[in-house]
Amino acid sequence: MTDIEIPYKQDRGRLYRFFEILPGALSWTMLFLPLILSLINVTFASVFILAYLLIFFVRSMGVNVRAFQGYNLMSKQRRMPWRDMLDELESGEVISPHAKRPKWHINNLLAFKVKPALIKPSEVVHAVMIATYNESREVLEPTIKSVVNSDYDMKKVILVLAYEERGGQQVARQAKELIAQYKDTFKFAIAVQHPADIEGEIRGKGGNITYAGRVLQSHLEKEQIDPKNVIVTTLDADNRPDKNYLPALTYMYCVYPDPLHISIQPISMYTNNIWDAPAPMRVIATGNTYYNIVLALRPHMLRNFSAHAQSMAALIETDFWSVRTIVEDGHQFWRSYFRYDGNYRVIPLYVPIYQDAVLADGYLKTFKAQFIQLRRWTYGASDIAYVVTHGFFMKNKVPRYDMVTKTLRLIEGHVTWAVGAIISATAGFIPGLIHHDSYAANEIPIIVSNIQTVALIGLSASLFICFKTLPPKPERYKRHRTVFMLLQWVFLPVTTIAFGAFAALYSQTRLMFGKYLDKFDVTEKAVVTASGETISHDTKE
Repeated sequence: MTDIEIPYKQDRGRLYRFFEILPGALSWTMLFLPLILSLINVTFASVFILAYLLIFFVRSMGVNVRAFQGYNLMSKQRRMPWRDMLDELESGEVISPHAKRPKWHINNLLAFKVKPALIKPSEVVHAVMIATYNESREVLEPTIKSVVNSDYDMKKVILVLAYEERGGQQVARQAKELIAQYKDTFKFAIAVQHPADIEGEIRGKGGNITYAGRVLQSHLEKEQIDPKNVIVTTLDADNRPDKNYLPALTYMYCVYPDPLHISIQPISMYTNNIWDAPAPMRVIATGNTYYNIVLALRPHMLRNFSAHAQSMAALIETDFWSVRTIVEDGHQFWRSYFRYDGNYRVIPLYVPIYQDAVLADGYLKTFKAQFIQLRRWTYGASDIAYVVTHGFFMKNKVPRYDMVTKTLRLIEGHVTWAVGAIISATAGFIPGLIHHDSYAANEIPIIVSNIQTVALIGLSASLFICFKTLPPKPERYKRHRTVFMLLQWVFLPVTTIAFGAFAALYSQTRLMFGKYLDKFDVTEKAVVTASGETISHDTKE
């Protein structure tokens, strides 16, 4: 069996360390390249800067087009009669001759008449695993309620509440109370306490949900439920599935010809508390929603992220999630990819799971929490060393072309995350600062300004997505709050650089010097009640 584990810190040799250093080295080189080229030759610098900005601009325009396409597709799929379509998959024919169905659904029915589905909708059991550290009941219970309110039979759903011993007695008591309150609603419900300080584990979500997954495995064996029929969805405490998530997930799992070798990725939308978050955090949250909608249309780029679903049988074969990294979600893609020698992919599901924008008790705490969250996300650059060493220096049967393209995309994505916005905003002015009398050097800022002016047209796509995905305005806010939702976009350049780019550079620089992030910093989650009161739990360990 292929070894899919991340090596411990003490086991990382020179080769592994080289590829840990690589993303940071590339990012810092790219940042200084406009200056270095300007010192060598102003023409070289001008060509590099203009080429980079034009590529960045063209890609941005493509992203805006994809955003409209993705939003339209998501809107259609949210309204589909998924329960009826599941019944039709089961019976093999459309229930009503007058019912309007998408062509791909009809094609699936025809295909199943020739070759029946590996798993029927009636055989599927869902396990919804909610990971919590010390979030308040005001955060956690609405997530459970959103699952209960799904357009799906809850007697085919297992609830697993995975909580941390480090969270304290209040968290343990809260978990048991919630399970006692909702257990009769589900097929069965369990609360699983993850013991503190298990040897070989870092303090992170991966250890928590892996421990809960093994407990769930024991329950399934006792109940004689086939793991291949069980789909496990992992949720954070604030993740609230759309009412059509479970039926749509069931449909996708049943129609895919090889369901054991896929993960299914819904669209994460950061809109739960969008009206309550400070303006800079609203811009970041909307940007994240925007990016996830676009990414759903690029399946070759999809990776496990945040809330996602995978077969219990596949999780058992990969020994669940990694307990050695703080980015267990994205890393699960690579674990599964190498476990199945490249026969693994992430399938997009155009139905959302609603999540919280970052909100803590007070502006300074919120800004800090936002940076910590993005620092954790950008620490996915740590996967580069893992992917390169496992893909090219360890025995495997992964197709070479696929391995090369995925590796290059992984490296390019993290480098662009760190430097793209900074270079776009500053590089055009560097040649002119060094070569005051150069015509080319003085023309570059003008050209850059024109490109950026045209790029502002793309902001309309962000505004469209922002307003179309907004939940109803809470009654505690007056009309002018809506105006602020428009004015907030003046923060876009600042938030992109100060939070996104700087967080990525910070993570990559730590990797360069071997200062590993070996503890999952839980994002503080505050809740604003209908009366305007803020309820917050400190997340420090």
